[in-house]
Amino acid sequence: MADCKLVIFDCDGTLMDSETIVAEIETAALAEYDVKIETTEFLRRFAGSSEAVLRTFVLEEFGRHLPDDWDKDISEQVQQRLWREVKAVDGVHEMLDRLDQPRCICSNAGMRKLEIELTRAELWNRFRPYVYSAMEIDGVGSKPAPDIFLHAAREFETDPSNCLVIEDSVSGVLGARAAGMRVIGFAGASHTYPGHADVLTEAGAETVIKRLADIPAIVDAFSFWEGATI
Repeated sequence: MADCKLVIFDCDGTLMDSETIVAEIETAALAEYDVKIETTEFLRRFAGSSEAVLRTFVLEEFGRHLPDDWDKDISEQVQQRLWREVKAVDGVHEMLDRLDQPRCICSNAGMRKLEIELTRAELWNRFRPYVYSAMEIDGVGSKPAPDIFLHAAREFETDPSNCLVIEDSVSGVLGARAAGMRVIGFAGASHTYPGHADVLTEAGAETVIKRLADIPAIVDAFSFWEGATI
């Protein structure tokens, strides 16, 4: 790998410790349609996934069609609770203070949700305008499609091979690898489960960390370590 010219962060579960909050709301809402799934199982299966993936699961596994406006109702509940409760993952500001490379966020979440949680954590102004939502860019598919990562590389006029992605989900790791980028897996937020690091490695993460403080040193090390072949 040549020098890293862009560090791309996922948001939920990587910068923001938000995945558990979202899972609690969604599993409670699903239960109203007789779709019973434990929060821990929901996190393991759907953290980082798009709403379309969840709808397909509900239809195939339970034979249920969720209402068309279900996403809107859930989104409003999530936004309200995030504004009251969400916190950044420990050490995020200190890590960013030490990171020299350009950075951005690539997320499957909607921009309003991203703005709410990043603002609450005083991170919005540390990234904007380089916060990219796959939901709101024409022609861009959600992770695990590589589209959002390739969009970021184009915006920064950077070759994908010079980009390093930080991801907590399998779908994110798969998308980044498909984009031709290198990936650090992150398993340090509250939704982390036994075996989390292993599944990220199996998806293509070259290393997995539990502390954001480790990122600057690993970014520097990747410049000298050829690592896995993409």
